[in-house]
Amino acid sequence: MAGGSRIPSEAKLVEQLGASRMTIHIALRDLSAEGVLLRRQGAGTFVAPRRIQSTFLELRNIHAEIESRGNRHSTDVLCMEVLNCDMAVATEMSIAPGSPVFHSVLVHRENGSPIQVEDRYVNPQFSADYLEQDFTTITPNEHLMAAGPLEEVEHVVQAIPADESNSALLDMKAGDPVLLLRRRTWSRGMIASSARLAHPGARFSLAGRMSVKH
Repeated sequence: MAGGSRIPSEAKLVEQLGASRMTIHIALRDLSAEGVLLRRQGAGTFVAPRRIQSTFLELRNIHAEIESRGNRHSTDVLCMEVLNCDMAVATEMSIAPGSPVFHSVLVHRENGSPIQVEDRYVNPQFSADYLEQDFTTITPNEHLMAAGPLEEVEHVVQAIPADESNSALLDMKAGDPVLLLRRRTWSRGMIASSARLAHPGARFSLAGRMSVKH
């Protein structure tokens, strides 16, 4: 059933499936706890909207993520500039305050729907030609991965309410949940890039899987 579809009542499911009322009740309860179903008092039980899922333990670019789901990726380039960094950005990038830093803001879309706001700072010493790239045809991830070998990655995931900017860019209501992934990458002995990747929390999830060696 598609997301948003209403499922039959417990009594109707007992009749249709021939299972006991208790079995049906427990199954619906467990599916609701897992987020597969949404139970709305007075309205019924519905299939939860499908959440787009992305990996974060792997450093895959969003173009590959979207195409792997059989969908179309497009990008809006909102900002490409050089800034003299303030103390906050200098600390984040481990460079001296006032140093030049490249800054870009992109909106990534899946089948036309905004799915990620990418707000990124890049060390010019790592990629001197970053601002010359056409990010409607290549992603920053692809460019940076080609610029130097990846040495270390830091991920921080936060759930925050959408501010005015994110709500407009991600087609959300102010205060709706935003899933924010903060990612820093190191290469050639320096912090190459620091990015804030904001996603609509109700339409997106992050997943990771890793092997553990004993």
